[in-house]
Amino acid sequence: MRVLKYALAASLIAASSSAVAQQLSIATGGTGGTYYPYGGGLAELINNQLDGYEAVAEVTGASVENMALIYREDSDLAIALADTVYQAYTGTGDFDGRQVEDVRAIASLYPNAVQIVTLADSGIESLSDLKGKVVSVGAPGSGTELNARAVLESNGITYDDFDPRRLNFNETADALRDGDIAAGFWSVGPPTSSILNLATTRDIRLIGLTDDEVANAREESEVFAPYTLRAGIYEGVEDPVQTIGIPNVLTANASMDDQLAYDITKLLFEQTDKLIAIHPAANDTTVEFSVDATPIPFHPGALRYYEEVGAEVADYQRP
Repeated sequence: MRVLKYALAASLIAASSSAVAQQLSIATGGTGGTYYPYGGGLAELINNQLDGYEAVAEVTGASVENMALIYREDSDLAIALADTVYQAYTGTGDFDGRQVEDVRAIASLYPNAVQIVTLADSGIESLSDLKGKVVSVGAPGSGTELNARAVLESNGITYDDFDPRRLNFNETADALRDGDIAAGFWSVGPPTSSILNLATTRDIRLIGLTDDEVANAREESEVFAPYTLRAGIYEGVEDPVQTIGIPNVLTANASMDDQLAYDITKLLFEQTDKLIAIHPAANDTTVEFSVDATPIPFHPGALRYYEEVGAEVADYQRP
């Protein structure tokens, strides 16, 4: 009987502890992308490190749906592409007439990087060298094509200056391998499998952007951020390559408790190694990238962490 009483008491204590834990929902994306495993890693960090909270990563339709979830406070945290976050905050683009004024940033996590690939012996070494060549700009209407057009046109190059092909990632890699095109654009989180596979069968070169080309692209789009593809990211790429990226932003509603937002921000940047073990995209989860890349105001709790570590936060990033 005594053993039964102890077991019942322990069960009641455990149930009581569970009952007081605040549930946190993290809106991510599909199970095949990066958002879901990254969100799952963050949930695991919160569960293991923040007393009183239990977090779970939720499968969603990704960026646009996630902003609606933050607006309705149906999710506590959500990951979304920076252009979607910016449009939601400003009530433009897809959010014309339905502004999400209360969305705030916790951090920019990692970028979808614009990667311009050619074969090492192509003679193409700069953006201007694409003129007169056959170039894949990405699948029709894709984010890659939108980004490629913005980078090119902001630097005085139009589709009339080369022979554009609209190929998806795998088709672009195959066309480069077979010599059917001279160069191709990717806009995706690096490293990406189609380029990794190409680099095992052909010697490749990544075409970097100059400081002026980066600046011109950023004038074209508010959400472009400077990004450097690290040396060794693909076989044969021995030096860092400067380009631009479109950040993926962790967001919350402005109503989130300031201390909770602070604690989550601190976890992200001080326990990053645990996230990297789950997904390599977390290699780019740094304070420097976040303050360089985030296009909307930070949550006050997150801002407190950035200020504590001495980060230079822009005026527009202050709530």
